[in-house]
Amino acid sequence: MRTLTRLRLVALLGLVACHHAPKVTPASQPELELARARRQFHSGDFAHAQISLRRLTFELGPAQPELVEVRYDLAECYFQTGDRVQAAHEFRQVADQYPTSEYAPLALLRAGDANLRLWRRPELDPTYGQSALAIYQELAGRYPGTTAAARAQQHVQQLREWFAEKDYKNGLFYLKRRAFDSAIIYFKDVIATYPGTPRVPDALLRLVDSYRGIGYADELKETCIHLRRYYPQTRGLDETCPADSSTSAPSTPSPS
Repeated sequence: MRTLTRLRLVALLGLVACHHAPKVTPASQPELELARARRQFHSGDFAHAQISLRRLTFELGPAQPELVEVRYDLAECYFQTGDRVQAAHEFRQVADQYPTSEYAPLALLRAGDANLRLWRRPELDPTYGQSALAIYQELAGRYPGTTAAARAQQHVQQLREWFAEKDYKNGLFYLKRRAFDSAIIYFKDVIATYPGTPRVPDALLRLVDSYRGIGYADELKETCIHLRRYYPQTRGLDETCPADSSTSAPSTPSPS
């Protein structure tokens, strides 16, 4: 009986001690998951970070400030693992849903970058390139003076050169088939829409060839004068625009 009473007393004291001991609150699972995702992301383990970040989009509440970081990093994981279409969509969502956050201009920049990467060569369908250019221009309008906007301008120049290249090659296509009117439209577009790009003097040369082929002597002469005044070092200028351009024999369009 004494032993039983002693055991009950020990048990009772243990319960009292547990009741008054300080409670230990474990870290919440979203916090642990976020720490893991950050380690994976910053170490370049984008495949695993993508899994963790996608899980966090469901675990974090819409009012939690970490959510915009998670959404942005998830978009970057899509970009880095090669899913540029999904990356462009996710970056666009970040910019639209969190327009006042520090991530918004960066998200627009990366949305443009994703579209730019999807337009792999100038001769392909330019839809993605047009989307990239529109996003970069939107970035400049919404967030002028930001680092992201400055970086976008470098890509804008590349896009302008690619669009000029595409129009130039379209013009060559029609010129070689003696469809001079169509060729003239494309060469003029290069000159008027993309001034300052490397293809402008080439487009002017081929415009001369087109005028010569169609018999537009006045336009030919004016274009040669323009070439000699503003692009005197253009390769092939003397052959395309000799001293008397209006009476010269037609030259063979360059394949370049």
